[in-house]
Amino acid sequence: MTKRKILVFMMALFAILYSGTFVLIDTFHPNEEVVVTATQSENKQIQQRLKELGYYYGNIDGIIGSQSLSAIRNFQRDYGLTVDGIVGPNTLRALGLSGGGSYSSQDLYLLAKCVYAEARGEPYVGQVAVAAVILNRVDSPEFPNTISGVIYQPWAFTAVHDGQINLEPNDSAYSAAKDALNGWDPTYGCLYYYNPATATSEWIWSRTTVVTIGQHVFAI
Repeated sequence: MTKRKILVFMMALFAILYSGTFVLIDTFHPNEEVVVTATQSENKQIQQRLKELGYYYGNIDGIIGSQSLSAIRNFQRDYGLTVDGIVGPNTLRALGLSGGGSYSSQDLYLLAKCVYAEARGEPYVGQVAVAAVILNRVDSPEFPNTISGVIYQPWAFTAVHDGQINLEPNDSAYSAAKDALNGWDPTYGCLYYYNPATATSEWIWSRTTVVTIGQHVFAI
């Protein structure tokens, strides 16, 4: 083993031990296929998620090489993360691979119903974002601490008021709800969202905008 490879290995080992990263890419040899991770299956999860999001087009083999590295960096760039090719805690959360809390199948069903009722015409990431807002409210002391409590809080969601909450969710709404429960939050912690074309509340316009996805503005 050359001195340079030894140095790369030591740096990779230190980064994993120090920062608790999920996977570290050997950026000194971008054309080599290098795996520096706990298990190959974890790398496969990353590749699969990146493929689902349209960033990765290679094989789901758990081998993190130049194609996977490019996909990770492009994803990080688009999601406002540090573009370093390292899938650490923030990138994991953005990918929806950080693991969610303890929720029942009924929670999933109700969350999917609200996503479908509120955002079925939105792009997929916008559907995940609506689910994430609901979960952010569950975690906030300003709102009820259950999914049902948040969704059925009086006047919180138009879909509850007009009865659309009773529609059956489709597969996309279920997937979006699952992704949000697994930790994917495209809103970066937002507690509110609204459609500026239909919103009439002066108060909601006063909230600080974080991101716009589809027709919804997400705010804190």
